[in-house]
Amino acid sequence: MMTMYDVLKFLHVLLTIAAVGSNLTYGVWIGRAAREPRQLAFALRGVKILDDRIANPSYALLLITGFAMLYVRRISPTTPWILTSLVLYLVVLVVGLRGYTPVLRQQIAVLESGGPEAPEYQRLARRGLRLGVMLAVLVVVIVFLMVTKPALWG
Repeated sequence: MMTMYDVLKFLHVLLTIAAVGSNLTYGVWIGRAAREPRQLAFALRGVKILDDRIANPSYALLLITGFAMLYVRRISPTTPWILTSLVLYLVVLVVGLRGYTPVLRQQIAVLESGGPEAPEYQRLARRGLRLGVMLAVLVVVIVFLMVTKPALWG
């Protein structure tokens, strides 16, 4: 018999696939378009749409389904692997919303006004890449913690 926890866990995993899967495509979109500069604006706008409409809403719903699973199973959010994941989630949230999203928006604007060779675009592209890699590493660590549930610190 399927329990409420099973339904929440299924939704949680599905949302993880949507969020992380979307994020994993960004490098492909941008890297491919960098070799075909005429396609760069289209690719960046595509990444922005995926980020705004799929990845970010999925990450928000992940927090909700995660807390719902804790409630249903009566698991403390101070359990070390959960608390660590929540702290990393907050870091991802701040870096994503205050770092990556604004840089992506600026990249699109500068690309449209100055082109891909503009020094400002090149600076933003490097910053976007650094932020994207950092976010990807943090998200992989969170997924690792969620899957393995290690007994951290004892």
